[in-house]
Amino acid sequence: MEKIVLVTGASTGIGKATAIYLAQNGYKVYGGARRLEKMEDLKGLGVKPVCLDVSSEESRVACIDQILREAGRIDILINNAGSGYYGSLEDMPIADAKYQMEVNVFGVARLIQLALPSMRKNHFGKIVNISSVGGKVTLPMGSWYHASKFAIEGLSDALRKEVKSFGIDVVVIEPGGTKSEMTGLGGAYMMAVSGNSPYGALAKGVDKMYAGIAKDAAEPIVIAKLIKKGIEAKNPKTRYVGASGAKLMLFFRKILSDKQFDKMVMSQIK
Repeated sequence: MEKIVLVTGASTGIGKATAIYLAQNGYKVYGGARRLEKMEDLKGLGVKPVCLDVSSEESRVACIDQILREAGRIDILINNAGSGYYGSLEDMPIADAKYQMEVNVFGVARLIQLALPSMRKNHFGKIVNISSVGGKVTLPMGSWYHASKFAIEGLSDALRKEVKSFGIDVVVIEPGGTKSEMTGLGGAYMMAVSGNSPYGALAKGVDKMYAGIAKDAAEPIVIAKLIKKGIEAKNPKTRYVGASGAKLMLFFRKILSDKQFDKMVMSQIK
């Protein structure tokens, strides 16, 4: 029986690559995103676009209801949609920080709540939460982004224990540098809010570092394949790490003290 999948943030990057890749491999895929026009090409590739704004309760409920009405169940939920605003904690408006937490944490949690009854009923489910290497390590100017991804790590660890007895697996994906429009948008936002503030020199250094990371970034298909590996494993790992620099960064975080790691990171920002 083909598995029913919802991939959020399917209009670009990792979400789009994952939706296409899973559809090509026999899954019935719904691709959710705000910008339906960006998903027109998915129709010819076996993906059904569905309108989804993960920050809107009305949109979240309507999306899940549509899938349950049409497909009868949701087997796999891939929470990929995300916001990547950067900027110093002092400079970034709390309204923007709240929006980022809404998209990256509360939107994820609410979609899980909405999908779980179907999964429990069928005693089967896979919940894949796209975190980041930034859910384990931090860079300056990313306070709220890192806060959201650290939250996803903790949420996933607790959820995994809650739903295991219902035949549901929770998998965290931790991408490193991956080609995405989010990095460019996040950098532009950072320069707008902090570029001319007392943190301006640091912002310029971080922006330059991110430009270097973007040059070596992996194609989104690398993460799509990692996701497929996780959802098809009989006993999946709790975490899968992939893309540019991810494993090396996590290795250094493991072996260095906090202050040593801080020093290493800051030495790369010039």
